[in-house]
Amino acid sequence: MSRIAILGAGAWGTAITLALARRGNHDLTLWAHSAALADQLIETGENLPYLPGFTLPADVQVTSDLLRAIFEADIIVSVTPSAHLRSTMEKIAPVLTRNQIIVCASKGLEEGTFLRVTQVIASVTDNPCGVLSGPSFAQEVAAGQPTACVIASQSQTTALAVQRDFSSASLRLYTNDDVAGVELGGSLKNVIALASGVIHGLGMGHNTSAALITRGIAEITRLAVACGGRRQTLAGLSGIGDLVLTCTGSLSRNRSVGIELGKGRKLPDILAGMNGKVAEGVHSTTAALGLAARYDVEMPIAEQMDAVLHNGKSPRDAIKDLMSRPGREE
Repeated sequence: MSRIAILGAGAWGTAITLALARRGNHDLTLWAHSAALADQLIETGENLPYLPGFTLPADVQVTSDLLRAIFEADIIVSVTPSAHLRSTMEKIAPVLTRNQIIVCASKGLEEGTFLRVTQVIASVTDNPCGVLSGPSFAQEVAAGQPTACVIASQSQTTALAVQRDFSSASLRLYTNDDVAGVELGGSLKNVIALASGVIHGLGMGHNTSAALITRGIAEITRLAVACGGRRQTLAGLSGIGDLVLTCTGSLSRNRSVGIELGKGRKLPDILAGMNGKVAEGVHSTTAALGLAARYDVEMPIAEQMDAVLHNGKSPRDAIKDLMSRPGREE
């Protein structure tokens, strides 16, 4: 039996908890940043704000005490939004023991530093670390629908330990040592998913969507390879698999935000209506462009998406500018 702490009681953190509980043979603790949410989860067993319709088993411990949550945990799964990852790690770092494994299940880049999530963790603690990524809507994982993901770590021992403890009849994990490729695939696909939603919101068709997804994976791959990732990783679950899901699935938050932008709504109004839920692509777009500038990588889709998000550019003008770029070889 492993003791596993899940930090973050949003939809994805709750879904991971349910998947691990379904697998069995674990001692699970779910940490909620909000004491009110923790109390509601304890009282009803249902995450009404973020993942209604699913009940946590009674033996899952729920707490808003961060240090209590990680006490004696073998594996700590961080599912906090990327914007809050560093502060969360800094709070737990002084009490971590050497052998506690940290698995980051968030997808994003740190604004300002442009660091990947495992790089943020490594800057705070020396604990063994991995990243969990792949095509995985929280609602479907919570429902036990077959899902395949990747656990990437530079330590094979760490990756194999997480693969062993997380894999079940409904969740299949593959290991990978290409941490940069896996992380950047998971982070950058959110930017392309925003653009995919814009296309849908503008009423454009399948041709446009297919072109965007295809050129999107090319754009993501260029940057990932420049950062040390492997091209073949981006052809796998954490690359094109996650990209296709997030660009086409109706459960995608990033795509949903893009749809509303395409319909002409303003970003602050869209975000205000999400009731605390996070669309990581909104933050990742600017960070992705900062990272691309550092490595002199061209990212035209991300550039246009950033202009729409943060500079008030018309979505139709953004599409027009993408289509009128000078011709080039594929």
